[in-house]
Amino acid sequence: VQLQASGGGLVQAGGSLRLSCAASDLSFDDAAIGWFRQAPGKEREGVACIRLRDESTHYADSVKDRFTTSSDNAKNTVYLQMNNLKPEDTAVYYCATTRYSSRWFLMGLDSFLADWWGQGTLVTVSS
Repeated sequence: VQLQASGGGLVQAGGSLRLSCAASDLSFDDAAIGWFRQAPGKEREGVACIRLRDESTHYADSVKDRFTTSSDNAKNTVYLQMNNLKPEDTAVYYCATTRYSSRWFLMGLDSFLADWWGQGTLVTVSS
């Protein structure tokens, strides 16, 4: 399985960015793609996830109503639309996948429950 995240950049507070995560060789019936972020000096935290077979989603409280994750299964790509960005959203964003979506949907967006990781993409929000 390979994941490649892209779309990071510099944006002013209140602005928007869309991240993409292209997945390959992902053929598990219950797979989910998750978005995580890690700010300097902080632990990696889960942001959102989407179950690929039915597009169910789950969000961390800190991004609910501002971030939306979606999938385009024909393109094997998952997106994270980030609106109303805040300086505290500044972090390296990663996409990851788990073979069993229940891990994240029932137990929470724990990075230790991921099976594979993509490289990160830096999002910087200026005030």
